[in-house]
Amino acid sequence: MHQYKRLIILCGILLLSTTHSYTQCDGNIGQNIFDQGDFGSGVDNILQTDPNIAPGYQYTTDPPPFDGFYFLTNNTGGWSDIFDGWLSIEDNSSDPNGYMMVVNASFDAGLFYQEEVTGLCENTGYEFSVDIINMIEPNSGLIKPNVSFLIDDVLQFSTGNIEETGAWETFGFSFETGPNQTSIVLSLSNNADGGIGNDLALDNITFRPCGPEALILPETVDNICEDGDPIIIEATIIGNQYDNPQYQWQQSFDEGMTWVDLIGENGMTYTHTDLNGGFYYYRYVLANSPAQLLNARCRVFSNTKIIYVQPKYYTVYDTICEGNTYTLVDQIIEAEGVYIDSLLTTLGCDSVVTVNLSVVADPGITADIIPIDPDCWYSETGGIIAGNAANGYPPYTILIDGITTPDLVEVTVSPGLIPLMIVDRHGCTLSQEVPIILPDQPTLDIGPDLEISLGDQVTLTPITDMIDPEYSANIDYTCNSDCTSIEIQPLNSMQVIFTVTDSNNCSTDDTLYIQVNKDRKVFIPNIISPATAGNETFYVQGSAASITSILSLQIYDRWGSLIYQCQDGRPNDKTCGWDGTLNDQRVQSGVYVYYAEVEFIDGESIVYTGDLTVVR
Repeated sequence: MHQYKRLIILCGILLLSTTHSYTQCDGNIGQNIFDQGDFGSGVDNILQTDPNIAPGYQYTTDPPPFDGFYFLTNNTGGWSDIFDGWLSIEDNSSDPNGYMMVVNASFDAGLFYQEEVTGLCENTGYEFSVDIINMIEPNSGLIKPNVSFLIDDVLQFSTGNIEETGAWETFGFSFETGPNQTSIVLSLSNNADGGIGNDLALDNITFRPCGPEALILPETVDNICEDGDPIIIEATIIGNQYDNPQYQWQQSFDEGMTWVDLIGENGMTYTHTDLNGGFYYYRYVLANSPAQLLNARCRVFSNTKIIYVQPKYYTVYDTICEGNTYTLVDQIIEAEGVYIDSLLTTLGCDSVVTVNLSVVADPGITADIIPIDPDCWYSETGGIIAGNAANGYPPYTILIDGITTPDLVEVTVSPGLIPLMIVDRHGCTLSQEVPIILPDQPTLDIGPDLEISLGDQVTLTPITDMIDPEYSANIDYTCNSDCTSIEIQPLNSMQVIFTVTDSNNCSTDDTLYIQVNKDRKVFIPNIISPATAGNETFYVQGSAASITSILSLQIYDRWGSLIYQCQDGRPNDKTCGWDGTLNDQRVQSGVYVYYAEVEFIDGESIVYTGDLTVVR
């Protein structure tokens, strides 16, 4: 068996879900009839009991499954071993312990899931859908899963190739039961060829009634006043699926979590008469006959309608800190007591507000407030750590430079006086300005501009007030242990930039301009006298600091014959010079020609030629 030849069916943590190749119900839907579609949940990574839901497959508790085996698990990443190339995921629900069905498909196409659903209604629309993910990592290029949906062994819908996207997709279709059809068998079949790939996951197998659009319009909240009139809400049906629509109005007392029937409320309208302040939740159940209305597997739900009754009388209990004020409509209140006023709410309702106001003494709030100055003179931000408030009435709110936080926090701020305020639940306040100080720019002076000759060494004595400075420059340099003396040798005229950095990685720099004069100091004599001491040798003379090499020195006679040669010599070196001899014999007096190629420290080479006179 190849490690990729597997089929996974997963169900139960929500991954990215998209809709693809999904023919949704055009109208409203009912409850999910297929409550086994989530495979349950449990703390064990592998469910130990065989659920008997995969025809032709054997259950195993030892992951990963081999060909023809399956099991339920809540996390493929929790296995001690997982096939290479598989996604490590939990199930596709909000339950972290929700199980998923993992199947390693056989090489032969065939059914891998089947369930019978009973108690349905004839001539009624239903929607069947499944969330599916290709379990192979993206861009693997392996065999794509391909799943068929069957009802009573008749093909209804095929997914086609399911791509390796790493995301969930919803596949499904809508259909209608036939006359006298009250039960069906739902099946899923694997169509892909056997081989490498064909691994997938399924979740949220759902089977729901599908009817016309069942609406309560408008879908926004209806607002009425407590001393107003009852309000009528009305059912609106869009679509001709039901020729004998039946209604059952329902109310929820837990904000839509559960619903109860309103006895006797079976018309197209419902009148809300309860004018006590608060929120009220309504919907209606819709079916195509009285019998179907009683069958939860045959009916659909409308949207939820919310009615808000604006109370006429409000009683407010509040406490303020001494020195603060409380605003009640047009009254500005400073002292404790009971105050009453009326107002017209934003909903247009007349309301009476009673305020029971208490005043507490300012307790003198304390807190840990730590300014963090910027490290560098050019930094744009510093910080403030504030928290551990005490002596007030928690919870506390911390406001720093426009940023609000309830907890101990470090806030990034710009240098300057930063407003800080800590407020307790009653409005008692600690207020101050926290100075965030930008450090002074450090100084560096590496000296004045200079004019030197080519080859000259320059000694700089930098002056800085920075502690433990580290130097860098745009030129090679050497310095003593603390860099109070720096040696450089510019080869060309340039602006020299030195940067000094401290232990906080803050830096400053200074520059000087060095003019390098390139008057090549080379002297080549034009006469030698082999018999005269001190003038008996012809050699290249010049500045040893600026000349790196006498690349070549050549002497020619009047007929152009080479009579002497020296290479890679040094300036002022007589050993790389001509003593007026040829084959250990003095040459005749006369004029000879020299050729000298001189290389300088700046990398430039210059050729010098001329006449040389030999005298006796």
